[in-house]
Amino acid sequence: MRSQYEYLVVLGVCVLITLPLEWMGRGVYRRAPDLARAVAPVLLVLAVWDVVAILRGHWSFHPEATTGVLIGGVLPIEEVLFFLAIPLCAVLTYEAVRGRSERWLRDG
Repeated sequence: MRSQYEYLVVLGVCVLITLPLEWMGRGVYRRAPDLARAVAPVLLVLAVWDVVAILRGHWSFHPEATTGVLIGGVLPIEEVLFFLAIPLCAVLTYEAVRGRSERWLRDG
């Protein structure tokens, strides 16, 4: 049985798991303008892509797995949050690895 909050819970867990990486890297959240410039193009391109696919009938979302809140009457809020959360997690991971690598090279 699916929950209408399943998608949101998975996204929340992804963000929570990567949250400690903020302190291992160069402070992604503390550089909000840089983060916005990194995530905004992904959000824009993928949101347009999804809307087109939904309107053409190529893509849909299981109504029992989403809250039913739609952006523009088409795109589930969970999908928009996906386009924010997953790039955020990727940037956090990248910056943590980069920050550790720089320290290892400097100290090593």
